[in-house]
Amino acid sequence: MTNLIAPSDLPPPLPEPSVENLRLETVMGALADPLRLTVIRKLLMESEGYDHACGWFGFDRPKSSLTHHFKALREAGLIHQRQYGLERRSRVRTEDLDARFPGLLDLVRAWRPD
Repeated sequence: MTNLIAPSDLPPPLPEPSVENLRLETVMGALADPLRLTVIRKLLMESEGYDHACGWFGFDRPKSSLTHHFKALREAGLIHQRQYGLERRSRVRTEDLDARFPGLLDLVRAWRPD
C-alpha cells in the first residue's frame, strides 16, 4: 500500500503569481536560461507528478546558484514550490500554464539539450 499525502496535509505553496498574472515575456525570460529550461523539461518528462528537491536533478552546482534558478522559475509562474522542513520541492504548474499558454509545455517537452 502506498502512503499518499492528502492535499490538505501538504505544506502551502510559496508565493507565486496567479494564473491571470502569468505573463508570456516573464515566462519566456525564465526559460531562456538553459539550466532553467532543463529543470522544466526534466520535471515534465520524468517527475511522475511528485514534488522534487533540488538534489533530484543531479546538477553539479552550488546550492545558492540552484536556489536562485528555482526562485526565478517560481516567480515567473513556471513551478509550484513547497517548503518541507529545510527543503524546497518543486513541480511544474502544468494546468495553469496549459490554460494560459496552450502548446508552450509541448515545445519544452520537444526541446533537446545539446
